[in-house]
Amino acid sequence: MGLLNAVAFFHAWRFTHFTADSGRPTGSPEQLTLAGKLGVLATGVRTPKARNYVRPTFPYATVRLPSPNGQLESWYGAVPRAWGTVALFPGYTSSKSQLLHEAGYFRRLGYNVLLTDFAGSGGSAGYNCTVGYHEAADVAAAVRWLQRRPGPVFIYANSMGAVATLRAEAELGLRPTANLLECPYGSMLATAQSRFHSIGVPAFPMANLLVFWGGAANGFNAFALDATAYAARIPTPTLLLWGTADPRVTLPETDAIFAALAGPKQRQDFPGSGHEPYWWKHEALWQRTVARFLNGL
Repeated sequence: MGLLNAVAFFHAWRFTHFTADSGRPTGSPEQLTLAGKLGVLATGVRTPKARNYVRPTFPYATVRLPSPNGQLESWYGAVPRAWGTVALFPGYTSSKSQLLHEAGYFRRLGYNVLLTDFAGSGGSAGYNCTVGYHEAADVAAAVRWLQRRPGPVFIYANSMGAVATLRAEAELGLRPTANLLECPYGSMLATAQSRFHSIGVPAFPMANLLVFWGGAANGFNAFALDATAYAARIPTPTLLLWGTADPRVTLPETDAIFAALAGPKQRQDFPGSGHEPYWWKHEALWQRTVARFLNGL
């Protein structure tokens, strides 16, 4: 049992601590060869800190925001006579530059945008990640900065960013005007289990040990990182988006989160889309869904 715990701690540390180099990350579980899967089991994932390799083509200002997790880097792009501002947050191992397409559409709809790197990614401070727990404070820092300015504030967040958003509202008292959330996972345990299922390995007991040590190594109870429980405490109007071919966030997880949401809610599923931006395969549907939700508020 001591060896299992040592292996679990090592894997949890590698999963929540990024490297400073710019080498290639470990591929997604679904894309790894058998040899690659065995290598991951032996050595853990290797994840360089996400970088911003492209910049906005629209006018923007770089904003530095304080957070309990360290200084955050954001890009703020204003539009004339804005209807409000959309704050955009990326997922695990992603940076704000990967949301530039979405930001461009929100600007065309007449909204300012604020794209923010979580601590540990992009231009923000640090190299570690808690898969949504401490990142909730980053969401709160960015949104509260916007709420000191005129106009309503909406959140558009992907995967880990969506879970961080739900925790920020349930436990940190954040109250945006509305949420647009893509594929939040149900719980930290569920997402750890899905990683093992993706490489064809039984999830128990290693998934449970990974969650325990991942939380212990980063100063929080990772078993309490539960988007479904957070959703039940959130009155914010929320649009939930999910891809029917998502290998990491299951239909039961998504159904449970949607059922739990305490406020006004809408949902749109995207046929054949995986754990990826939905506009890749369904841009017209994605645009209609987003515009209809915002116009109906």
